[in-house]
Amino acid sequence: MSYKMIVLDLDDTLLQDDHTISSRTKQALMDAQVSGIKVVLASGRPTSAMIHIAEELRLKDYGSFILSFNGAKITNCQTGEELFSSTLSPNMVHYLYEVSRNEDVWIHTYVGDYIVTEAGNQYTDVEAAITGLEIFEVNSFIDSVNEPVVKVLMLEEPEKLALVEKKLQKQFTGELSVMRSKPFFLEFTEEGVTKGTSLNHLIGKVGISREEVIAIGDSYNDLAMIEFAGLGVAMGNAPDDIKDKADYVTDTNMNDGVAKVVEKFVLGMPVVV
Repeated sequence: MSYKMIVLDLDDTLLQDDHTISSRTKQALMDAQVSGIKVVLASGRPTSAMIHIAEELRLKDYGSFILSFNGAKITNCQTGEELFSSTLSPNMVHYLYEVSRNEDVWIHTYVGDYIVTEAGNQYTDVEAAITGLEIFEVNSFIDSVNEPVVKVLMLEEPEKLALVEKKLQKQFTGELSVMRSKPFFLEFTEEGVTKGTSLNHLIGKVGISREEVIAIGDSYNDLAMIEFAGLGVAMGNAPDDIKDKADYVTDTNMNDGVAKVVEKFVLGMPVVV
């Protein structure tokens, strides 16, 4: 199969644990782009927290794209145009706040380039460290969200959040997409919005078939695009149930897993361990 697009999750996939791209992975992706392959970044991160990575990989020069907020936004790196945008209404966000209180979990969202929360917590601190966005602590979460937002996160220790996830997935069936991007991040977007549906929208715009797409990820919010792509790849550091549903399992994010996929399936190079 001749592939035309590589879609990459960021954290724990493209990025090493220190949030950098290894030299081998960067070189493989640059070589792929030179050969005409589109490299697309797909993350739960806000768009503004992905631009520096797009710049490092020169996606603008090669006319590629960013899928941010778990696919709720698609941005053309060359023109800055938003090709797709999905939001949650203030009323829905306010309701999710009440749900978070009932479930006794933390909650935050994004207003402008700020993470908005009522009280600081270790998990929102992690999000701030990952995205580089400033935390804005407010007296009233409800009063501070009076315009549509792209997504909402509930946050708590993994074992508790896994139980909340199962409960709320049932509660919001047909209303919202509910999935964990990390063990301690439970994300809410508009119903039907996933990295997979966003990828389907994008390839329709650019005239690429799903069979010509490689999608690589490590977590549950990557599963939709892994299952959608012609070649769905799980990282070596992914949970076993993600690996079981992938077409191929590569090495870890700390051992050039992305580079090894690109070298093998796109550049036709012998696999070097």
